[in-house]
Amino acid sequence: MRFKIILEEDEEVGGFIASCPGLPGCFSQGDTVEEVIENIKEAIQACLESFEGDELHNSFEANFL
Repeated sequence: MRFKIILEEDEEVGGFIASCPGLPGCFSQGDTVEEVIENIKEAIQACLESFEGDELHNSFEANFL
């Protein structure tokens, strides 16, 4: 499964912020682009695992398949 992510530079504290628009509330951060990408992958996985067995999970599957 592939998800679009949005990367932004955090000008206030430095580093980078990532969000996944397809999973509301799924955000992460990191000091480098490489780190934030790895972190958002983990955050996406955690979000998906939290939806297992949930009605919301079933609606996500229907939208992304």
